[in-house]
Amino acid sequence: MGAEREARACAAFYGATGIAQPVLSCVRCLQQFAGSTAKRCKDKHLEEALLLSRALSEALQALGEAEAQPLLRCVLAFQMEATGSSSSFQKLEQIVTQLAVGKEALLAREVGALLAGLAPQGEVLSPEDLQSVCMFVEESSLGRQHWRQNLAPLLQRLAATLRWVLHSQPTPGGTWGYLAVRACLQLFQALPKDVAPLVWSTAGKREALQNLLGLLLEVAWGKALNKDTRLLAGTALSMLVNTAPQPERGAGAVLALFQLPDRGELKFGELAVEAPTILEPDGLEKLVLTRGLLTCCKTDILSCQLESFTHKACLLLDVVFPAMCALTKEQKDCHYYCFQACALWLQRLRDSLPAVWRLTGTRVLAQDTELLRQLTQLVWDNAETPVEGVSEFVHSSFRLLLEIYRLECQHFQDQERPLYRQMLQRVVSMPWQIKARYVPLCAIVPYVGSQQVLDTYPDLPQHLLSCLSTNHLCPAATEVYRALVRQQCAEGQDGQQDAGTALAERWARRWLPLLSQGLRSPLPILQSNVTNHLLAWTLRQLPAAQAPLAAQFGGRDTASLRAWVSLLKAQQSVAGALLLRDEVLERLCCCLGAREEGIRLAAVGLLCCSPSTNRPLSDTEVRLLREFLPLNLNCDSSSFRQLLQAAVRKALVRLRDSSLAQLRGKAPQGAQPSQGAGQLAQAVGFVEWLLQLSIASLSPASNYQRKKTALLLLAAVLETCTDTWTPEKKKGQPPRTMATLLSYARQSGCWDFFSRPNLLALLSCLQDSTNEIRDLASELLIRYFPATFPEPIAQALFQLAQDALGSPRVQEAEAGAVLMKTILQKSDSGTMRSLALEAEASLTLPKRGLCFTQHLLHVLQAQYAVACQDLLRAAATAPMHGAIAALRRCLLQVPEVAASMRAAELAQSWQELLACLVTTARDITSLLLGALQSQQGPGANEQAAAPSFADMGNAIGSLIALGKGQGQKEEEEDSVLLSEEHSLILTCCWVSVKEIGLLLGGLAELLLDPALPSGLEPLLPLPTLQVAARVFQEILLRCRHWGAVEGCSMGFTKFCAALLNHPDTELQAIPQTMLEQGLEVLSGPRSSSITRRAAGFPMLFLCIVSGEDSAQARPLLTRCIQTLLALATTALPEDWDQTLDLPQVCALHVLQTLVRGTGLGSALLRHATPMVALALQGLASPCWAMRNAAIQLFSALTSRLLGQQRSRGEGSPVEGVSLQAFLGQHPQLGAVLLGELGAATEPMPRGPCLRPALHAILTLLSQLQPGPDGPDSASAPFLEPLLGLAGSPIYAVRAMAAKALVPVVPLPQRQGLLLQLSQQLPTAPGQVRSHNTVHGHLLQLRALLDSPLGTDGLSAEVLRPVALQLEARGWLLTPAQRCPLVRAAFLQVLALLPASFSPSFTQSIHDAISAELGSSAPGTKPGCAELQVGLAVLHQTMAHFVCSQAAGLAGAERISAVCSLLRQPNPDVQLAVLSWVITREGGTCEELEKALRLTLLESLGSVLRERRNKEFLRLYLEALLHLYRDPSLWSQEASCKLQGSSAACLEMLLHIVEAECPGPDLLFQALCATSLLLAHWFEDEDSTLVERWCRALEECSRSASSELLRLAAARSLQTAGADVVQRSLHSTCPSLIPVALRLINVGIHLLQDEEREVRHEASGFASLLRQDPSKPLRDGHVFVQDNVGLLGLLQLLLGEFGDHPKTFDLLLQHLPVLDLRGIVEELETNKATSLYKEDEPNVFAEPAILAQQLLPVLLQLLEKAPGSSPLRASALRWLAAAGPGVLRDLRYCKHRWSQGAAAQGGMKALGCAKLHVAVAALLARARLAARALRVLGDGAATVAGLGCGAQELEQELVVVQGLLVQHGLAPVPTQSDAPEEPGPPGLPSGAA
Repeated sequence: MGAEREARACAAFYGATGIAQPVLSCVRCLQQFAGSTAKRCKDKHLEEALLLSRALSEALQALGEAEAQPLLRCVLAFQMEATGSSSSFQKLEQIVTQLAVGKEALLAREVGALLAGLAPQGEVLSPEDLQSVCMFVEESSLGRQHWRQNLAPLLQRLAATLRWVLHSQPTPGGTWGYLAVRACLQLFQALPKDVAPLVWSTAGKREALQNLLGLLLEVAWGKALNKDTRLLAGTALSMLVNTAPQPERGAGAVLALFQLPDRGELKFGELAVEAPTILEPDGLEKLVLTRGLLTCCKTDILSCQLESFTHKACLLLDVVFPAMCALTKEQKDCHYYCFQACALWLQRLRDSLPAVWRLTGTRVLAQDTELLRQLTQLVWDNAETPVEGVSEFVHSSFRLLLEIYRLECQHFQDQERPLYRQMLQRVVSMPWQIKARYVPLCAIVPYVGSQQVLDTYPDLPQHLLSCLSTNHLCPAATEVYRALVRQQCAEGQDGQQDAGTALAERWARRWLPLLSQGLRSPLPILQSNVTNHLLAWTLRQLPAAQAPLAAQFGGRDTASLRAWVSLLKAQQSVAGALLLRDEVLERLCCCLGAREEGIRLAAVGLLCCSPSTNRPLSDTEVRLLREFLPLNLNCDSSSFRQLLQAAVRKALVRLRDSSLAQLRGKAPQGAQPSQGAGQLAQAVGFVEWLLQLSIASLSPASNYQRKKTALLLLAAVLETCTDTWTPEKKKGQPPRTMATLLSYARQSGCWDFFSRPNLLALLSCLQDSTNEIRDLASELLIRYFPATFPEPIAQALFQLAQDALGSPRVQEAEAGAVLMKTILQKSDSGTMRSLALEAEASLTLPKRGLCFTQHLLHVLQAQYAVACQDLLRAAATAPMHGAIAALRRCLLQVPEVAASMRAAELAQSWQELLACLVTTARDITSLLLGALQSQQGPGANEQAAAPSFADMGNAIGSLIALGKGQGQKEEEEDSVLLSEEHSLILTCCWVSVKEIGLLLGGLAELLLDPALPSGLEPLLPLPTLQVAARVFQEILLRCRHWGAVEGCSMGFTKFCAALLNHPDTELQAIPQTMLEQGLEVLSGPRSSSITRRAAGFPMLFLCIVSGEDSAQARPLLTRCIQTLLALATTALPEDWDQTLDLPQVCALHVLQTLVRGTGLGSALLRHATPMVALALQGLASPCWAMRNAAIQLFSALTSRLLGQQRSRGEGSPVEGVSLQAFLGQHPQLGAVLLGELGAATEPMPRGPCLRPALHAILTLLSQLQPGPDGPDSASAPFLEPLLGLAGSPIYAVRAMAAKALVPVVPLPQRQGLLLQLSQQLPTAPGQVRSHNTVHGHLLQLRALLDSPLGTDGLSAEVLRPVALQLEARGWLLTPAQRCPLVRAAFLQVLALLPASFSPSFTQSIHDAISAELGSSAPGTKPGCAELQVGLAVLHQTMAHFVCSQAAGLAGAERISAVCSLLRQPNPDVQLAVLSWVITREGGTCEELEKALRLTLLESLGSVLRERRNKEFLRLYLEALLHLYRDPSLWSQEASCKLQGSSAACLEMLLHIVEAECPGPDLLFQALCATSLLLAHWFEDEDSTLVERWCRALEECSRSASSELLRLAAARSLQTAGADVVQRSLHSTCPSLIPVALRLINVGIHLLQDEEREVRHEASGFASLLRQDPSKPLRDGHVFVQDNVGLLGLLQLLLGEFGDHPKTFDLLLQHLPVLDLRGIVEELETNKATSLYKEDEPNVFAEPAILAQQLLPVLLQLLEKAPGSSPLRASALRWLAAAGPGVLRDLRYCKHRWSQGAAAQGGMKALGCAKLHVAVAALLARARLAARALRVLGDGAATVAGLGCGAQELEQELVVVQGLLVQHGLAPVPTQSDAPEEPGPPGLPSGAA
């Protein structure tokens, strides 16, 4: 703390001088800088100090040196302590330079004295000293001057330091070694002229530098384990080479460095050192030297001629390039650096080209030269490397290669440039899924032009569209698109006046379809990517492109709106503000209410965003936001909530900044000066409205979605509109003038952000059952609200938290933990004293956390004592997991506690507390795990394995019997369900154990951080850490529960990482010893199972090796894997026991766990080949457990090697790894796979031999992609074995071999192989040698033709030779081929080549199919249709073929053939046609679908009457509904087909729905089919069928029904409900009005369903009714959002059915009636909490919110009561029934809450959802009753028996609501209490 001492001395010196004030202010800023932790705070204080120093400079100039010296010393002391930050050091350098103007000599002396005192001569420099050396060399001119004068002693100290680090440090090459090497590098770089004589001159030669050179070589050769340190040493050596006076001497030194391993001694200038003596050099030294040279070596050294070569050679071409090629082929764990070296080499070659040309006199990259071949091969081979960061080097490498090639062609005047053409052809020949194809494509576009690229690659736009729907390909596709458009623009700049329009037209010809399809796409990822990455960029490049785009999206359908709003938003981002008028405003309102989330988000983003943040929101924008936000609070999409918050935050920033501009007297952009006051008031009002909306939505009566959205919006409000400064945030800080706006808003009575109701609303969220709500609410309270809670609230919260920690429910205990953490952070010492903590101590500020933690530890110890006596009672009333979670949160997540731990005066107290905590954790772990093994107490004998489930069950049974006081366990019923007592004990054990693991791991991570200040006694000494290690070991070896193991593993990984990265070797040894013990246990004999009985055992190894530093060599991982591989390959004993785990099996399971572990990353790939070989070997083991473990290991390895599968369809990955790239990354693996394939295809003398590993290999190969065709392609050797597997006797092998063939065959070779395979098919029955071989060849043909790449680039003409060969083998389709499966496979091949066959052969195919399917009908030719294996498959294949042909060619004859198949009695054929109709993808054939619709309708009656098979009937109805998926497809012809049978069909379908039990799937189809028929037919005079249908909908829409039935009800409602409601409104159908009301009621229920799909279907019904109900339904409407639809239905009831007597009663059904008094009394009883809580049938529904929505409708209905006798009677009946109860409940609330409830009860009530619902319903019913009394007259009170009038009831309501608001049980009322229009949900009545 030298700086602090100097600051005090400085303050004392200047205290009485005239400049005391500015000096003290400057020093205070420096002290604040030193005391801050956040960089933004540090920078802020330094800026203030710099401003003060400028003011001080003149005053100091007038003083003498003696007077200025204290201040300069003070600033230099702070600068010396700031050497860890370059920016801070530079700022302090500016300050000290400013202060020393005129006193430079004094400053130089002070700097010299400071640096001279770093270390005595010859002593080792500490890391802090080294940091100072580096910073003063790099950033300080005076520092460099000092070191220049003292170079010799500095070199000696650096040599001594580096020698000590390498030879005396336990972990050489850590931070200390890195800093020493960095100091050398910066010294060589900053003082080259001073260092040069010491290296290259005999006279100046210095021993210290020679020693330093030798030490740097040791570092580079691997003496230092840290990879970064070694690479830095290479750079330092290169910088030393740069000091050479002549380039030739430097080149000679470099050559000597590369030849050092062979020579043994290095001659470096005049320095001579011996080769480093490294026992096991790893070869990385070449990379170190190569990368160092390419990074910083001078160009003239790299390109000068080497004298020792026979030809004209230079370092760059003849030394560095061969070394670089060798490096990229070796599989090291540093592929990133290898390819970085490749990119650097190309860059240096480009820069050195003139010098290289002068040296060689020829082209470097001449065509067909070895260098060009090697270079292109190198770049292509690494183009698909999955290593993060390499793709950037690949991109730059391609660009540099082509640029060098162009420069050479220009220099040597070569017009023929074949490399461009070759590269383009290679790109085109690659599959679109491979990311590597797009990088070179971007690079080549500027050289060949956009036209040639698009002509050569016509499918590019479509492929880019596919890429844009695949996340990992999206960036590459974006770059290609931009490169091509950029090139098009460059080519079209011809100076014409209308060049922009011409360019836009040229762009539209190529790219308009792509953007149009992408923007209209319903696929969110595609639509989003096209919008974000292509659209806005295109409009910036080509503004004229907006017109053709807008012309595409003028429709009223959803897709057009989706595209239109995206275009409008992009246009706004480019052009600025848009005018929202007329049609634009109308369409925007439509978008804001649309069902699709993406459309609504884009529309609200359009409202909120602006290119200028101080542009105010317009009146229209504010109005639309007020309408939109309340309707979108309960959206159940997490991404929607996040994006909505971001949009609203932008709107708030605009409001804030424009308001601040108004207050400054400056009219914001886009505003009129005269509108200033109104806009200011509007901004303040909108923020206040949003604040109240958010707070009101935090009620426990709201669902999770609404609360989460409200918290996010509240966070946006507090972040934007308060003056809370958050140091850790770089952006989003409040403006300096924010206080002005806050003052203005508060004068207006607004923006009371921290009011009591707001505080209570957030406190209610702390009791929520979900982590997300609790944590977010706690964060808002801590960050923004005042520093302390009011004392009564803090006490009540503390008591609530205490009770919650004793709850057996995990959610409630976790809520208690969050409450404890929040109380600790929001309390001061006075509050703490009032909480009655058990820890007696003085509660000063730093001790507050210590005392609170001691209290929690006492609570935990008390709970542990209860558990020792009676575990059952403890699990029910005092489970320990809540207290442990509270300790974890308070110790690890509270910054004040972390600061308290670092306080020296509290170190001993913290050490004692933590030791006690770890001991308690050990005792609890032993107790709980022992209890599950029938062992008690911490001293129980530990066993190595966890108990079985049966053992645990018996142990828990004994504990329950003991807890109930029974002498012996009662005889229990044999039940598969666990009793609540069982669950209590299990929950207590597993959750407590998990929390202990997380706590101990977090403590180690926090307190063993090497960055913490040294010198203090460690808070976790070695014995404490050893106890913690034993706790982890015990949990992982004896625990059964995977959740507990996983949670504990997270903590154990942190624990191991903290120990392994600590400089203390004793601490590092703890995990190392545990690893050795684990390997020993794994290898040794055992009497019980470990892996199957203890899921944690493999995790022990994973956690330890994951803790290693990823920058190190990972010796523990290598040791672990090598041991496991050796153990797994050990031969099985002859007498192995199947009931025990073999060590070999355990080793495989541990390896699998390591492979699946996410923390190891690419470090495991080095060991992939031996592990794959091991897994394949294990598949052939005679032991089942070994085979099982091997297949799991192989599966894990496949996922690790190929990355995650990104496609949904199995076997058709969108992943883009080609076989060539895969083998390039793992070259040794190719030999392993080939060996197994070769062995599988070898002929066996005794018949076929099973190869268990074969299927696994084929599966792996099938998941790869084809690569480019090359002369020496790595995939070529795989072709022959795979072709040979066509004859395998195993069907699965043949099928998988066909799939594996696809990636082996490059696209250019595909035609040749197709021809070869077709020629191998037999031309006559007599030529068949093996049906398996024929079948295998057909499968291979089909796989090649049907792969995801299909026949890309293979036209029908190209495939004609293949088709001719197949035509010659047409007999394979005829009955002459006796195997139906071969015939089916042949037909499937033919189906993939429809356009390549001759007409005669096509006819013969149809004849053969007709003959076969005709003979399959019973009775045609008896005996012909004999039963054959596979005959059903053949018939289905033929049926699919006929359907596909009809759909593609659409001839009347073919369509008739398909329809006739449906009438066939053969069920296989019928099912095949129906399944084809349902599952068919791609374009539709209108004629075929129309014919099928009519055919299915025609046969519907007979199918329903026969009802021969439920599955057939389900498929039949599903196909019918699929064909009528669009209601507009129903025609008059369809009605004619049903003429006379509609009623019968409806009757039968309704009978199925009502009387039969067909199962949910058939019931779904039957109900939807009923609705389809009903929508197009029902007779007005007979509504019986309609009523029955309506009753079925009501039954299916109940919350208790299954999701499928509710979905059927919603879809049926959409299909026919709107028609029924419309008909009921016509005077001809009054009998349908009650049915219409019931249907609307069903719609209201379904719009609140918990399943999104159900709500969306129901919103379709509401959308149809939003049109004019008196007019027929029209097509082309946009479905509205659920909440918009719900409001629309309420509006419809009010407008069209308001006079009907049943409407009022129907709406009242939705007002919940709860026993408020009973709920309150239940809260106050404090009965024991049970483990399980009864689930709500619908967790999404919000009765309280619905009550707010219904209230305005009911109030307006009441207004009609005087003029409607039935309505008046209904209102009076309700008032008489409900009025007295309403009044009684109001008086109870007034009595209950006016006297001040007990604090604890008040806090419990605050979080009770039932109470909030009851209160909300009561207030709504009270307001309704008051309005009824006012409308119906005071006489109604007498009739209803109320005893009070409207005015008295209203006054009572106001009083009660005020009381409830004070206690956080009701939202703050705003505006009037009687809104006239139904408003959106989210605010109390009147606020909408």
